[in-house]
Amino acid sequence: MTPAELQIELGKRIQSLRLRRNFRQKDLADKAGVGLRAHVRLEAGRGSTVETLLRVLHALDLGAIGLDALAPKPAISPLALICFNRMPRRASTRRGRFTGSAAQGS
Repeated sequence: MTPAELQIELGKRIQSLRLRRNFRQKDLADKAGVGLRAHVRLEAGRGSTVETLLRVLHALDLGAIGLDALAPKPAISPLALICFNRMPRRASTRRGRFTGSAAQGS
């Protein structure tokens, strides 16, 4: 799915959750502390902020559950713990390999 399609699907799901809890858009927007227009845009899949999304999920009592569903905490396998003495703090590239503009001579 494209990012635009994902936004539309997310909006539909939030709308479905709102309707199951019998909230009007205005009532949920007020409970979430966001503007009605921001909430309508979120449900329509026309772009929104992460803050608006998280506020609406919290207002639907899905704050922690929603965050775990959207971005689950990565699990570390026991084998990986044996191979590494510490958790990586950032992504890295192989030495000697360049990416992006450096590789293109810019």
